[in-house]
Amino acid sequence: MKVLESWKSKTKPNGKKPATEEKKLYLESEYTKARVSDFNLKELVTLPREIDLNEWLASNTTTFFNLINLQYSTISEFCTGETCQAMTACNTQYYWYDERGKKTKCTAPQYVDFVMSLVQKLVTDEDIFPTKYGKEFPNSFESLVKKICKYLFHVLAHIYWVHFKETVALDLQGHLNTLYAHFIVFIREFNLVDPKETSIMDDLTEVLFSNSSSAQNHVKER
Repeated sequence: MKVLESWKSKTKPNGKKPATEEKKLYLESEYTKARVSDFNLKELVTLPREIDLNEWLASNTTTFFNLINLQYSTISEFCTGETCQAMTACNTQYYWYDERGKKTKCTAPQYVDFVMSLVQKLVTDEDIFPTKYGKEFPNSFESLVKKICKYLFHVLAHIYWVHFKETVALDLQGHLNTLYAHFIVFIREFNLVDPKETSIMDDLTEVLFSNSSSAQNHVKER
């Protein structure tokens, strides 16, 4: 499959009944309580004094890319061109824009493939995500990290909105909740994604963080 590299992603209503009016399985208490750890997420994302900011962003962004890619792989067999004819979450449809700005409507698996292929290319590019001592990060590094995180959020949102039932069937809701909460605290700690972009999942965020004072601070300080 040809990968379309994109620096843009726009959303628009898909014309369907707003999902906010529908029952959200992932908000049911028996599932929101599911976790795989009780780590203090604030401590996990806080920049250590001895670490360079860009190095910290690079390390965490690469880790989240790998974890979210792995999480998606658990339900990928259910996410097909037939079941997911568009990349949606809530009443939002995501379009892919190639490097020339051409707008492309694609299926969810195509969109995720574009995202993961692009991010894989970026995080393995020594000129963008340097691993050798003394090599500097490019001036565009922070903006690239923000784009990556926005795309990764789209994937997480799609999993919750469309494939949470399959996630529960696989008994992986605890892993998904923990990954989502960790990711949200990270992107809010460093202001990596516009709150308007993540607002479609605010109800889940509030519930997951309701018993965590450190996470609540991130919700209130958006």
